[in-house]
Amino acid sequence: MKTMRLSRKLKATLCAMALFLVFSAFAVFFLSKDARNFRRFCADFFISELSGNTLNMHYTVADPANYGIDSYTPSLPSYSMERRDNSLKELASALETLHSIDSSKLGTQESYTYRLLLPYLENEAKGMALYYYANPLSPSSGMQSQLPILLAEYSFRNKRDIEDYLALLDQTDTYFEGIASYLKDQSEQGLFMPDYSVDKVIDQCDTIMDKESLENGSHFLNSTFEERLNKLIDQHIITEEEKNTYLEENKRLLTTVMLPAYQKMGDELILLKGSGQNENGLFYYPKGKDYYLYLIRSNTGCYRDMDEIKLLLLQDFRNSFNAMRSLLQKQPGLLSASGLSSSSFAYSEPADMLKNLQQMMASDFPALSDVAANTMPVCTVKAISRNLQEYCSPAFYLTPPLDDMGENVIYINPKNNPYGVELYTTLAHEGYPGHLYQTVYSQLFSQKVGTSPVRCILSYGGYVEGWAMYVELKSYDYAKEVMRQTAPETEYLYEMYKLDRQIQLCLYSLLDIAIHHEGASYSQVHHMLSSVGISDPGTTRSIYEYIVEEPTNYLKYYLGYLEIMNLKEEAKKLWKNGYSEYRFHKFYLENGPADFTNLQLQLEQLPLLNRS
Repeated sequence: MKTMRLSRKLKATLCAMALFLVFSAFAVFFLSKDARNFRRFCADFFISELSGNTLNMHYTVADPANYGIDSYTPSLPSYSMERRDNSLKELASALETLHSIDSSKLGTQESYTYRLLLPYLENEAKGMALYYYANPLSPSSGMQSQLPILLAEYSFRNKRDIEDYLALLDQTDTYFEGIASYLKDQSEQGLFMPDYSVDKVIDQCDTIMDKESLENGSHFLNSTFEERLNKLIDQHIITEEEKNTYLEENKRLLTTVMLPAYQKMGDELILLKGSGQNENGLFYYPKGKDYYLYLIRSNTGCYRDMDEIKLLLLQDFRNSFNAMRSLLQKQPGLLSASGLSSSSFAYSEPADMLKNLQQMMASDFPALSDVAANTMPVCTVKAISRNLQEYCSPAFYLTPPLDDMGENVIYINPKNNPYGVELYTTLAHEGYPGHLYQTVYSQLFSQKVGTSPVRCILSYGGYVEGWAMYVELKSYDYAKEVMRQTAPETEYLYEMYKLDRQIQLCLYSLLDIAIHHEGASYSQVHHMLSSVGISDPGTTRSIYEYIVEEPTNYLKYYLGYLEIMNLKEEAKKLWKNGYSEYRFHKFYLENGPADFTNLQLQLEQLPLLNRS
């Protein structure tokens, strides 16, 4: 057998490879104590956060074992003083650990994760100290309406998922008992919601879990459960006999546990009604302004002071208002022509709109295939169940688990009946290039570069909703392109809609600050709205109550959008001739979700050779 001889060049190459492998092994072995401690902290924190809330865990990871969660007991979160005290201790311990770590000894990705975690947890500790200022049963986003949706979309991949689901259903009575106890404590502290909110929630408790439809099996929690079981039968994961057993158990739990839980919750609210001491904003609670500042930071990711935030909004309102006035002066017939808006749009079906949006965005946004060649998410557009239409937003997107990004669902509320260009921009917000695209791209990129999954449990509403608002407004320009050949007159019409959307959201954001930070009453808000043409008392009352019930919600969208626009201007200054829409979008997607202070730092710290 002839012996093969290695060339000098190949020998040198192999020697270099060997040295590299030895160096890599030593690098791992001699990883700094700070780096080891931080990795351990991130892993432990991630597991701890998910293990205590099975509903949250299921929507975050498809297979918990992939993330070190080998065993767990299905459980819903609890509301109690004990939980608050434990959370405060855990946050204090987490912050103590982070403060003990020298972030300069961490790698680039881990250093960025550290910079995100520290202010996030510090702010959460401030929020937890004001525990009773939160409202778990808010009329627009409370668990009385969110829980049924999360249960209806709880995916079944195996028998364990079914059993976990049924175990969670079986806990809904103790879950709502915990909320009722929390609300009683909240009432004693003078922090309970106003009567107009109580009436809305009681109505929801009576309507969402409709007794007749639950008993005859036509409720959406019956039908969606059977649909998910049928898929497992098709995959030969369960038998027909097992399916029937599960159906019986689901119906039993819905009628004997979940329905009584909602009925009892409604009764508890009736007893608590009248104990609320404030019908206005957070300003009028003892530490309401402190809680509002916590919410601003938590929900928007903006750490500016309130005066700066208000100035940012006022400048934008002025610019949009002047642009609208100029447009209407040039095109005075626009107001009377608004009826043509939607009926003449090029597309009517959601699938066709989503396909067109993907085509329109292609040149300015990185492709999903850039981060995962074999991933092409499936998007299903569903109508919100009749039982929930009255209480749900016009549309929403459910984020898929980290390890299963393929299936995505967008819900459209038929009550709002969006069609034409309105549906097109809604699907841009929820789908492409909005929530669906941003979520899938960011997660796939994070997995590609090995980012710690702990970042996925940090909530950055301003980053996410600001992006959706940013691309929704951009989609009006796409709509103009779509209609340019067949209906060029719609260009000015769509520009008017775009400016109207900006003016409305900016105005409501300013009202949010006026109500919660400055103490504006309903009469003052009615006067402000009347000055811009919104004078119907029913409308102004509805706007006022919604903002009181959902502090910072409008800011999450619009302040988030303005922060993105600021980042964009900064990128143009830094990158000069190297700036492009594509490059900015890529930067934003690959450095989030995050708060805007850290995004600004990331932008400034990009290597100089990449700036021009």
